[in-house]
Amino acid sequence: MQVRDKVFVVTGAGSGIGRELSLCLLANGASVAGVDLNPSALETTTTLASAHVDRFRSFVCDVSQRSEVEALPERILAGFRGIDGVINNAGVIQPFVRLRDLDYPAIEHVINVNLFGTLFMIKAFLPHLLCRQEAQIVNLSSMGGFVPVPGQTIYCASKAAVKLMTEGLAAELETTNVKVSVVFPGAVATNILTNSGAGGHERSRNTTPQALPPAEAAKMIVQGIERSAPRIFVGKDAAFMDKLYRLNPGYAAGVIARKMRALLPA
Repeated sequence: MQVRDKVFVVTGAGSGIGRELSLCLLANGASVAGVDLNPSALETTTTLASAHVDRFRSFVCDVSQRSEVEALPERILAGFRGIDGVINNAGVIQPFVRLRDLDYPAIEHVINVNLFGTLFMIKAFLPHLLCRQEAQIVNLSSMGGFVPVPGQTIYCASKAAVKLMTEGLAAELETTNVKVSVVFPGAVATNILTNSGAGGHERSRNTTPQALPPAEAAKMIVQGIERSAPRIFVGKDAAFMDKLYRLNPGYAAGVIARKMRALLPA
């Protein structure tokens, strides 16, 4: 689906990949309803989108709250002629600790945002998308959605659930006008740790040498949307680990475990 002249809802639009997705879509002629929990972060995105002020509107919403999400389509349709695409980008990680040390509030927060937030958005917007001539749902999973990451076990579980939910939805919608894509970002240079409130480690920003700039990640995702690609890998690391994990799951898991060892407390 070509994004020009289409209306997209982007969650997590206040920072990171979500902000860059909003700006990339606008630069390519789309209109964007940017959704985020953080009003000040949305204000920054709005300022950055000032060259396209007629095509960008911001909406404060906590995607983990079903009642807020269910009210969102009506709020957005008050300012836009329709909704052609939904990009479920909003997500949080957990503190870098082993499962035995992870408390239940942290577990619930990760699952509520990553899995239920995506589910609530799909349920709320799908009836509107089915009424469009063509439409698309794009759900962000993670490289951690198919290969385990020690210290991020619940995050990985939530993203694996997003992967399978997306693939199941795609099968259900195969004969409809709605295309479905799942995105697997690898290392992207965002402040997800700080923005998630996970904390607990001095490396609050992903600064690994191979980490993609968020703008480059957003460009890859938009290109994937325009191809209606069912699977979009963001970064060479994600594409490589997908192949390696399918070839030898145990070896691939070991590679990640060794790389993550330094982040885990003794």
